[in-house]
Amino acid sequence: MIYTYYIDVTQFENENLFQEKLNLLSPYRQQKVAILKHEKDRLRSLGAGIALDHALAAYGLREKSAVYEFGERGKPMLKYQPNIHFSLSHSGDYAICSIGDRPMGNDIETVRPGRLKVADRFFAEEELQWMYGAEEETEVTERMFRIWTMKESFVKATGQGISMPFGSFAVLVDEESGRIRVKHRYNAKFYHMKEYAELAGYRVAVCTEESRDVAYSMIPIIL
Repeated sequence: MIYTYYIDVTQFENENLFQEKLNLLSPYRQQKVAILKHEKDRLRSLGAGIALDHALAAYGLREKSAVYEFGERGKPMLKYQPNIHFSLSHSGDYAICSIGDRPMGNDIETVRPGRLKVADRFFAEEELQWMYGAEEETEVTERMFRIWTMKESFVKATGQGISMPFGSFAVLVDEESGRIRVKHRYNAKFYHMKEYAELAGYRVAVCTEESRDVAYSMIPIIL
């Protein structure tokens, strides 16, 4: 099972709550929050840490006592828990944490107009054809962010991050079957995509190495 926890970070605008929740986190996470210059970035970073803390609680663990190690490209992992994998992301008013028993990546993005030039620059030809094949301009924008979140989640799932060029692979969406596959040459593995649209104005994607028994759930965090 792959669980994705999400939290509204605007509640941390309350300074007392912000400090209370910050004190629950590890020195590593506290430092990541502290070095950020903008308040909104600090709220989102704190939210990601709290989301991870809630996710780990289901395993009888807490983020405060976590010991991290990092992959070749900087992807964080739990040093003494090799069977627990997680991925963090944040955008706008939300932070998310996906967690489960296999390598994964996730992404959340705020859907906003005026970003199509980014797609023209970074998307593969198959992706652009599907994106611009939408009849309405709003749907073109929606498809752009669907692709973007899935591409981000894929490069995070592989552990390559931004070192993997976005144009070197393609996310292919079959509208009739609902099937989504990743056309890539990174390795011989297949990858599964799960999309969420529960949060109005946002797109969320989670990518894992494909398995027949994989299931997904999205859970709100209520403090």
